[in-house]
Amino acid sequence: MKTAGIDGCKAGWILITFDKEPGYYVLRSDEELKTAFEEYDRIFIDMPIGLEDERYTRECDRLLREKLGSEYASSVFSPPIRPALNAPSYVEANMQSYDYTEKKLTVQAWNITPKIRTIDRFLSENESLRTSVFESHPELLFMNLNGGMIYQKKKTKKGLRHRLGLVTEKEEIAADFFRDIKEEFRRNEVAEDDIVDSMVLALSAKQSADSGIQTLPEDPPHDSKGLPMAIHYVPQVR
Repeated sequence: MKTAGIDGCKAGWILITFDKEPGYYVLRSDEELKTAFEEYDRIFIDMPIGLEDERYTRECDRLLREKLGSEYASSVFSPPIRPALNAPSYVEANMQSYDYTEKKLTVQAWNITPKIRTIDRFLSENESLRTSVFESHPELLFMNLNGGMIYQKKKTKKGLRHRLGLVTEKEEIAADFFRDIKEEFRRNEVAEDDIVDSMVLALSAKQSADSGIQTLPEDPPHDSKGLPMAIHYVPQVR
């Protein structure tokens, strides 16, 4: 099974794999992302998949916030509702969100809406991708790697080093990848936290081949296009 982790970045997307032939790639176009979706058998990606039509918050996001705790709940954005997905501007998306939910769309959610739109299109057009591309969340994966606890926020140097160390314990090449990616790409293309996030997604996708996949919620609902609204993760490994 070919596995990978993908996280969004300023340049587009960063993909990392810890398979027999480990590697990292920056995907700068939708076509490159689509090719990666078709190439790998299992991908964990940090991007919402499956959207509510009228509810502001998906159940999986509510459960994830509870799981992470109040200090880290802010790392979970509620994605746009489906009627606002193709809005041409933030103002219009915000209006549509408020009309349906009486809540405004956050700027953070709007900033990743183009990427959500791209993934939504790929999975809507190709149903086979729905069994290989899974929404996940790095902080939940790091929590499980760390025995159920989160050690400082990833934007701090200590938090970043700790997260990199957790992955390196399982995949020694992670430390080399981290250094090489920082040297090869500018910070305004790939940030340090993008690197460690894609690493833990890649590690978990690989581990899931043996340990299986769990979801929040346990029995995920599907949206109006048949896409699951769930956060996928692997059981605690410590």
